[in-house]
Amino acid sequence: MRLGVLASGSRGNAFVIEHDGCMVFIDAGLSGRKHTERLLESGFGGFFPRALFISHEHSDHIKGAGIVARKWNIPIYGSSGTLNASMGKLGKLPGTEILENGTGVDFGSFTVNAFSVAHDAADPSGFVIEWSSGKLGIATDLGKSSPLVEDNLTGCSAMVLEFNHDENMLWEGSYPWNLKQRIASTTGHLSNSAASELLGAVYHKDLKVCVLAHLSQENNLPHLAEKASREVAGGTVKIHTGMQDKPLPAMDL
Repeated sequence: MRLGVLASGSRGNAFVIEHDGCMVFIDAGLSGRKHTERLLESGFGGFFPRALFISHEHSDHIKGAGIVARKWNIPIYGSSGTLNASMGKLGKLPGTEILENGTGVDFGSFTVNAFSVAHDAADPSGFVIEWSSGKLGIATDLGKSSPLVEDNLTGCSAMVLEFNHDENMLWEGSYPWNLKQRIASTTGHLSNSAASELLGAVYHKDLKVCVLAHLSQENNLPHLAEKASREVAGGTVKIHTGMQDKPLPAMDL
């Protein structure tokens, strides 16, 4: 299994996974051109995608979804709430497939499962990808953890987990008060401390990789997120920080 982080941050999020020659996208918050360029930069040239999964309808996750789906003539998967809320933003699509939270779909030798998360969107999803020798959890937009989230992320050998903001930077920063409240709410985004608490709750000795995702460019710094994660993950987990302006190299999981 290989994971690509094409972009991660408040201005656009896009991920790709590939296993045994089968590739799917998760979110497409970049322009179609940038999505294609970064796919090649990160080492996924030569593979034809089978599907695009979208976590929720916010523009930093679906900005390029319609273009990407039409370019490769692939269906878009999402919960019924997410698909309904996205339709007016995506244009004409090759096809859509409902993937309700709590269900999964098989692609080649891996399965993509969706689970519910707390975010201010219609019916947002986190994802767990399972294959014969591992499990990847992706949770990039959630205001709080829950027993359901922890249950889905338990046992993961790799994770992409939101470390959105440093609480002091958020409250002391320049954002208007209502936006600060929205970000810090239970349907907003995880702070470094909340994310590290979640990471600590599901940490186990076979967790090998954790990507810190959706860092705010205004209210966080990579070294703060990395420090928070390492306090609970120990020295055995490879910590990577997703970036807004360039992709991470493909990671073997």
